[in-house]
Amino acid sequence: MAGILDLLNSDLGKSIISGVSGSTGTDQDKTSSVLTMALPVLMKAMERNASTPEGAAGLMGALSSKHDGSILDNLSGLFGGGVDDNVKNDGAKILSHVLGSKQQGVEQVIGQKSGLDAGSVANILKVAAPILMGVLGKQASQNNVSSQSDISGLLGGLLGGSSTQNEQSFLEKILDADGDGSVIDDVAGMVLGGSKSKGGLGGLLGGLFGK
Repeated sequence: MAGILDLLNSDLGKSIISGVSGSTGTDQDKTSSVLTMALPVLMKAMERNASTPEGAAGLMGALSSKHDGSILDNLSGLFGGGVDDNVKNDGAKILSHVLGSKQQGVEQVIGQKSGLDAGSVANILKVAAPILMGVLGKQASQNNVSSQSDISGLLGGLLGGSSTQNEQSFLEKILDADGDGSVIDDVAGMVLGGSKSKGGLGGLLGGLFGK
């Protein structure tokens, strides 16, 4: 299964990046940076949430009803006249549900690393979250996901499955960031001094946060 970062490098990913960039009025390269950092973090948070039977049932319910992947079938319509407020409101609810009290810390860390303020990051994520759920919904239906272990396997596969301890730890740290600055420095140090392998998330995040 292709990982979530492979998706961003695909034609679909490029149209998502340009659409989100246009609809939020944010520079396309910075939008790409934000999404490259944020999508694995959101998925890691979902993986955490799905580690309980209630969390897994809630996520599967959302994927089988509202987020079945149909949003991906008409991206030109989604971005065409500016993204509908309903989509953004839905995105805000998803972020609040997935990240909970960590949401501001996550937005601050990603903002500092991408050169955007936290408000701009929040706007990008509000548009991106329903699209990410659509990607998950499509994958869930293609893979006949029907149990907690299925949904955990799906999220793990999209995260790269084989990601190193450094990468897992990095994602955990971002999720636990409280925005006081020290964690942010730790996170930067881990990534810059961490795994430089060009494979997987580590190489990509290392490259992003690096030069």
